[in-house]
Amino acid sequence: MNQEYSLTPEQKRFYNENGYLLGLPPIYTREEMRKLTDDLPQLMALLRPGETPKDIREWHETSRWLFDICMNPKIHDLVEGILGPDFYLWASSFFVKEPHTKETVGWHQDAYYWPMVPHNSVTVWLAFGDVDEENGAMKIVPGSHKSGILQHRRSTVTDSILTLELERGSFREDTAVSMRLKAGEVSLHDDAAVHGSPANSSNRRRVGLTMRYSGTNVKNDLKVNPNFKTYLCRGVDRFQLNLVGVEPFERFARPAFVATSIEEAGPEHESILKG
Repeated sequence: MNQEYSLTPEQKRFYNENGYLLGLPPIYTREEMRKLTDDLPQLMALLRPGETPKDIREWHETSRWLFDICMNPKIHDLVEGILGPDFYLWASSFFVKEPHTKETVGWHQDAYYWPMVPHNSVTVWLAFGDVDEENGAMKIVPGSHKSGILQHRRSTVTDSILTLELERGSFREDTAVSMRLKAGEVSLHDDAAVHGSPANSSNRRRVGLTMRYSGTNVKNDLKVNPNFKTYLCRGVDRFQLNLVGVEPFERFARPAFVATSIEEAGPEHESILKG
Protein backbone atom coordinates (compact mmCIF):
# COMPACT_ATOMS: atom_id res chain seq x y z
CA MET A 1 0.00 0.00 0.00
CA ASN A 2 1.20 3.51 -0.90
CA GLN A 3 1.28 5.37 2.42
CA GLU A 4 0.44 8.67 0.69
CA TYR A 5 -2.98 7.21 -0.18
CA SER A 6 -3.54 5.37 3.08
CA LEU A 7 -6.27 7.18 5.00
CA THR A 8 -5.28 8.59 8.37
CA PRO A 9 -7.34 7.91 11.51
CA GLU A 10 -8.53 11.54 11.30
CA GLN A 11 -9.73 11.09 7.71
CA LYS A 12 -11.56 7.89 8.62
CA ARG A 13 -13.25 9.65 11.55
CA PHE A 14 -14.25 12.56 9.30
CA TYR A 15 -15.74 10.17 6.74
CA ASN A 16 -17.64 8.22 9.40
CA GLU A 17 -19.01 11.48 10.82
CA ASN A 18 -19.77 13.33 7.58
CA GLY A 19 -20.19 10.65 4.90
CA TYR A 20 -17.64 12.08 2.47
CA LEU A 21 -13.97 12.94 1.98
CA LEU A 22 -12.22 15.73 0.09
CA GLY A 23 -8.65 17.06 0.12
CA LEU A 24 -7.12 13.76 -0.96
CA PRO A 25 -3.86 13.52 -2.91
CA PRO A 26 -4.41 13.55 -6.68
CA ILE A 27 -4.69 10.18 -8.38
CA TYR A 28 -3.37 11.53 -11.67
CA THR A 29 -1.10 14.45 -12.52
CA ARG A 30 -2.49 17.17 -14.77
CA GLU A 31 -0.47 15.77 -17.66
CA GLU A 32 -1.83 12.25 -17.06
CA MET A 33 -5.33 13.69 -16.83
CA ARG A 34 -4.90 15.54 -20.11
CA LYS A 35 -3.93 12.24 -21.76
CA LEU A 36 -7.01 10.50 -20.35
CA THR A 37 -9.17 13.39 -21.51
CA ASP A 38 -7.63 13.13 -24.99
CA ASP A 39 -8.47 9.39 -25.00
CA LEU A 40 -12.06 9.87 -23.85
CA PRO A 41 -13.49 10.67 -27.34
CA GLN A 42 -12.49 7.14 -28.44
CA LEU A 43 -14.87 5.79 -25.80
CA MET A 44 -17.56 8.35 -26.64
CA ALA A 45 -17.33 7.34 -30.31
CA LEU A 46 -18.89 3.98 -29.38
CA LEU A 47 -22.16 5.64 -28.37
CA ARG A 48 -25.04 4.94 -30.73
CA PRO A 49 -27.40 7.54 -32.21
CA GLY A 50 -29.66 8.89 -29.48
CA GLU A 51 -27.31 7.87 -26.65
CA THR A 52 -25.47 10.32 -24.41
CA PRO A 53 -22.42 9.96 -22.14
CA LYS A 54 -24.68 8.92 -19.25
CA ASP A 55 -25.29 5.71 -21.21
CA ILE A 56 -21.65 4.73 -20.66
CA ARG A 57 -22.50 2.51 -17.70
CA GLU A 58 -20.39 -0.45 -16.67
CA TRP A 59 -18.23 -0.16 -19.78
CA HIS A 60 -15.27 -1.13 -17.59
CA GLU A 61 -16.50 -4.67 -18.25
CA THR A 62 -15.45 -4.45 -21.90
CA SER A 63 -13.00 -1.49 -22.16
CA ARG A 64 -9.54 -2.05 -20.76
CA TRP A 65 -8.89 1.70 -20.76
CA LEU A 66 -11.74 2.26 -18.30
CA PHE A 67 -11.08 -0.93 -16.36
CA ASP A 68 -7.51 0.20 -15.65
CA ILE A 69 -8.75 3.53 -14.26
CA CYS A 70 -11.16 1.71 -11.94
CA MET A 71 -8.37 -0.65 -10.85
CA ASN A 72 -5.84 2.09 -10.07
CA PRO A 73 -4.08 0.96 -6.86
CA LYS A 74 -4.04 4.54 -5.53
CA ILE A 75 -7.84 4.58 -5.67
CA HIS A 76 -7.96 1.17 -4.02
CA ASP A 77 -5.72 2.38 -1.20
CA LEU A 78 -8.26 5.10 -0.43
CA VAL A 79 -11.23 2.72 -0.69
CA GLU A 80 -9.58 0.16 1.57
CA GLY A 81 -9.46 2.81 4.28
CA ILE A 82 -13.27 2.87 4.20
CA LEU A 83 -14.36 -0.67 3.29
CA GLY A 84 -11.50 -2.68 4.73
CA PRO A 85 -9.28 -5.23 2.97
CA ASP A 86 -11.92 -7.19 1.00
CA PHE A 87 -13.90 -5.31 -1.65
CA TYR A 88 -14.95 -5.40 -5.28
CA LEU A 89 -15.71 -3.00 -8.14
CA TRP A 90 -19.21 -3.29 -9.62
CA ALA A 91 -20.16 -0.07 -11.43
CA SER A 92 -18.80 2.91 -13.32
CA SER A 93 -20.50 5.75 -15.14
CA PHE A 94 -19.72 9.14 -16.65
CA PHE A 95 -21.48 12.35 -15.67
CA VAL A 96 -20.90 15.02 -18.30
CA LYS A 97 -22.36 18.53 -18.12
CA GLU A 98 -21.85 20.63 -21.20
CA PRO A 99 -21.45 24.41 -20.83
CA HIS A 100 -24.68 26.23 -19.98
CA THR A 101 -26.69 23.03 -19.75
CA LYS A 102 -29.85 23.10 -17.64
CA GLU A 103 -29.50 19.49 -16.55
CA THR A 104 -29.15 18.89 -12.83
CA VAL A 105 -28.87 15.84 -10.60
CA GLY A 106 -31.65 15.96 -8.04
CA TRP A 107 -31.06 15.38 -4.33
CA HIS A 108 -30.90 11.65 -3.68
CA GLN A 109 -29.24 8.78 -1.81
CA ASP A 110 -27.52 6.09 -3.87
CA ALA A 111 -28.54 3.39 -1.41
CA TYR A 112 -32.24 4.08 -2.10
CA TYR A 113 -31.81 2.91 -5.70
CA TRP A 114 -29.34 0.09 -5.30
CA PRO A 115 -30.81 -3.39 -4.66
CA MET A 116 -27.89 -4.32 -2.43
CA VAL A 117 -27.62 -5.42 1.20
CA PRO A 118 -26.09 -4.56 3.54
CA HIS A 119 -25.20 -0.91 2.89
CA ASN A 120 -21.42 -1.08 2.67
CA SER A 121 -20.43 0.79 -0.47
CA VAL A 122 -18.39 3.83 -1.41
CA THR A 123 -18.41 5.95 -4.57
CA VAL A 124 -15.21 7.47 -5.93
CA TRP A 125 -15.77 10.57 -8.12
CA LEU A 126 -12.82 11.33 -10.44
CA ALA A 127 -12.60 14.82 -11.97
CA PHE A 128 -11.44 14.88 -15.59
CA GLY A 129 -11.18 18.67 -15.32
CA ASP A 130 -11.45 21.29 -12.59
CA VAL A 131 -14.86 21.18 -10.87
CA ASP A 132 -16.40 24.05 -8.91
CA GLU A 133 -19.73 25.74 -8.21
CA GLU A 134 -19.82 27.47 -11.62
CA ASN A 135 -19.69 24.30 -13.70
CA GLY A 136 -22.02 22.25 -11.52
CA ALA A 137 -19.95 20.65 -8.76
CA MET A 138 -21.69 17.94 -6.77
CA LYS A 139 -23.02 19.01 -3.37
CA ILE A 140 -23.31 16.75 -0.35
CA VAL A 141 -25.12 17.18 2.98
CA PRO A 142 -22.65 16.37 5.80
CA GLY A 143 -23.85 13.71 8.23
CA SER A 144 -26.94 12.87 6.16
CA HIS A 145 -25.82 9.24 5.82
CA LYS A 146 -26.72 8.77 9.49
CA SER A 147 -30.42 9.47 8.91
CA GLY A 148 -31.17 6.14 7.26
CA ILE A 149 -32.87 5.79 3.88
CA LEU A 150 -35.22 8.72 3.28
CA GLN A 151 -38.39 8.81 1.18
CA HIS A 152 -37.93 9.67 -2.50
CA ARG A 153 -40.65 10.78 -4.90
CA ARG A 154 -41.09 10.25 -8.63
CA SER A 155 -41.20 13.39 -10.78
CA THR A 156 -41.03 14.00 -14.51
CA VAL A 157 -41.38 17.80 -14.18
CA THR A 158 -37.74 18.40 -13.40
CA ASP A 159 -34.40 19.30 -14.98
CA SER A 160 -32.84 16.41 -13.09
CA ILE A 161 -31.51 13.40 -14.98
CA LEU A 162 -33.08 11.30 -12.18
CA THR A 163 -36.78 10.59 -11.96
CA LEU A 164 -36.70 9.64 -8.27
CA GLU A 165 -35.63 12.47 -5.98
CA LEU A 166 -35.70 13.21 -2.28
CA GLU A 167 -38.67 15.10 -0.91
CA ARG A 168 -37.72 18.66 0.03
CA GLY A 169 -37.75 19.25 3.76
CA SER A 170 -36.47 15.76 4.56
CA PHE A 171 -32.87 17.01 4.87
CA ARG A 172 -30.88 20.21 5.57
CA GLU A 173 -30.13 21.50 2.08
CA ASP A 174 -28.63 24.72 3.51
CA THR A 175 -25.73 22.77 5.05
CA ALA A 176 -24.61 21.22 1.74
CA VAL A 177 -20.90 21.35 0.86
CA SER A 178 -19.64 21.81 -2.72
CA MET A 179 -17.27 19.03 -3.75
CA ARG A 180 -14.64 21.17 -5.47
CA LEU A 181 -11.96 19.17 -7.23
CA LYS A 182 -8.96 19.81 -9.43
CA ALA A 183 -8.35 17.66 -12.51
CA GLY A 184 -7.04 14.26 -11.39
CA GLU A 185 -8.46 14.52 -7.87
CA VAL A 186 -11.21 12.37 -6.36
CA SER A 187 -13.84 12.58 -3.67
CA LEU A 188 -15.37 9.69 -1.72
CA HIS A 189 -18.92 9.44 -0.45
CA ASP A 190 -21.10 6.98 1.43
CA ASP A 191 -23.98 5.23 -0.32
CA ALA A 192 -26.51 6.81 2.07
CA ALA A 193 -25.17 10.39 1.84
CA VAL A 194 -27.64 12.94 0.45
CA HIS A 195 -26.17 14.60 -2.63
CA GLY A 196 -27.00 16.23 -5.95
CA SER A 197 -25.63 18.83 -8.33
CA PRO A 198 -26.83 22.05 -10.00
CA ALA A 199 -26.72 23.03 -13.67
CA ASN A 200 -23.49 24.06 -15.40
CA SER A 201 -23.72 27.84 -15.83
CA SER A 202 -20.12 28.22 -17.02
CA ASN A 203 -18.33 28.11 -20.37
CA ARG A 204 -16.45 24.98 -19.22
CA ARG A 205 -17.42 21.36 -19.67
CA ARG A 206 -17.69 19.29 -16.49
CA VAL A 207 -16.69 15.65 -16.77
CA GLY A 208 -16.69 13.22 -13.87
CA LEU A 209 -16.29 9.45 -13.66
CA THR A 210 -17.96 7.61 -10.80
CA MET A 211 -16.64 4.23 -9.66
CA ARG A 212 -18.60 2.12 -7.17
CA TYR A 213 -16.99 -0.30 -4.74
CA SER A 214 -18.56 -2.57 -2.12
CA GLY A 215 -17.37 -4.92 0.58
CA THR A 216 -17.48 -8.58 -0.41
CA ASN A 217 -20.26 -9.05 2.18
CA VAL A 218 -22.67 -7.04 -0.03
CA LYS A 219 -25.15 -9.01 -2.16
CA ASN A 220 -26.98 -7.68 -5.22
CA ASP A 221 -30.56 -8.61 -6.12
CA LEU A 222 -30.38 -10.01 -9.65
CA LYS A 223 -34.13 -9.58 -10.12
CA VAL A 224 -33.56 -5.81 -10.22
CA ASN A 225 -30.06 -5.64 -11.69
CA PRO A 226 -29.54 -8.88 -13.66
CA ASN A 227 -26.34 -7.71 -15.39
CA PHE A 228 -24.54 -7.13 -12.08
CA LYS A 229 -20.93 -8.36 -12.07
CA THR A 230 -18.12 -7.95 -9.58
CA TYR A 231 -14.36 -7.55 -10.00
CA LEU A 232 -12.36 -8.28 -6.88
CA CYS A 233 -10.01 -5.38 -6.13
CA ARG A 234 -8.42 -6.36 -2.83
CA GLY A 235 -8.38 -9.28 -0.44
CA VAL A 236 -10.47 -12.45 -0.65
CA ASP A 237 -14.14 -12.96 -1.49
CA ARG A 238 -15.09 -15.34 1.32
CA PHE A 239 -18.83 -14.76 0.81
CA GLN A 240 -19.09 -15.46 -2.95
CA LEU A 241 -22.53 -13.84 -3.12
CA ASN A 242 -22.36 -12.36 -6.62
CA LEU A 243 -21.45 -13.16 -10.21
CA VAL A 244 -17.82 -12.49 -11.15
CA GLY A 245 -16.95 -10.63 -14.34
CA VAL A 246 -14.22 -11.45 -16.85
CA GLU A 247 -11.36 -8.98 -17.14
CA PRO A 248 -11.48 -7.11 -20.49
CA PHE A 249 -8.59 -6.99 -22.97
CA GLU A 250 -9.85 -4.76 -25.81
CA ARG A 251 -8.88 -1.14 -25.18
CA PHE A 252 -12.22 0.40 -26.17
CA ALA A 253 -15.39 -1.68 -26.51
CA ARG A 254 -19.02 -1.32 -25.47
CA PRO A 255 -20.95 -4.08 -23.69
CA ALA A 256 -23.33 -6.23 -25.70
CA PHE A 257 -26.15 -5.32 -23.28
CA VAL A 258 -27.51 -1.88 -22.45
CA ALA A 259 -26.97 -1.28 -18.75
CA THR A 260 -30.16 -0.17 -17.02
CA SER A 261 -29.91 2.87 -14.82
CA ILE A 262 -31.13 1.75 -11.41
CA GLU A 263 -31.72 5.45 -10.66
CA GLU A 264 -34.33 5.46 -13.46
CA ALA A 265 -35.96 2.13 -12.59
CA GLY A 266 -39.56 1.72 -13.56
CA PRO A 267 -42.52 1.63 -11.13
CA GLU A 268 -42.44 -2.17 -11.08
CA HIS A 269 -39.10 -1.97 -9.25
CA GLU A 270 -39.95 0.86 -6.90
CA SER A 271 -41.16 -1.36 -4.04
CA ILE A 272 -37.89 -3.32 -4.22
CA LEU A 273 -35.81 -0.16 -4.32
CA LYS A 274 -37.50 1.09 -1.17
CA GLY A 275 -36.41 -2.10 0.59
